[in-house]
Amino acid sequence: MHKVVVAVGGSSGAIYAKVLLDKLLLLKKQTADIGIVMSDNARFNWQLELGNEAYRDYPFDFYAKSDFMAPFASGSARYDTMIVCPCSMGLMGRIAAGISNDLTTRAADVILKERRRLILVLRDTPYNLIHINNMKLITEAGGIICPATPSFYSKPKNFEELAATVVDRALDLAGFDLNSYRWGEEG
Repeated sequence: MHKVVVAVGGSSGAIYAKVLLDKLLLLKKQTADIGIVMSDNARFNWQLELGNEAYRDYPFDFYAKSDFMAPFASGSARYDTMIVCPCSMGLMGRIAAGISNDLTTRAADVILKERRRLILVLRDTPYNLIHINNMKLITEAGGIICPATPSFYSKPKNFEELAATVVDRALDLAGFDLNSYRWGEEG
């Protein structure tokens, strides 16, 4: 049973967050707890890109970005996985530098210090040397960089299926057992 923190960062790519939350609903039997924290820009981009506020309808525990009393702000709560989706370069930089100035960065710091799974679904492109060095720092600290680079060999038919090619990969990295397109297997 997974205890998962999902941080929805403020970069473009709200479709990735939506598909991730939808899939976590389907994987509910594999989870003990799911905590969500969204930045202000994440809420803005969800409304702009998806045209709704449906994030309010998910049956997960939502925490304010300044709520340092959230259970996953401490290693003793034993959350085993954190997925930041989408993750901007600025957010990744704060995580790489160990700047815990909000709940997202604090939770990421906790996950890394406890040697648990941190998965950053990076959305920005192209990368400059600062971004690449921050990716290196996070990787050396035990985090996983999972760029939001969709694949096409499953022949996705819409934006949600395209986003799922990234989200399914992140969920695989998180250790979930899910039905997903697998290269070389019959679909």
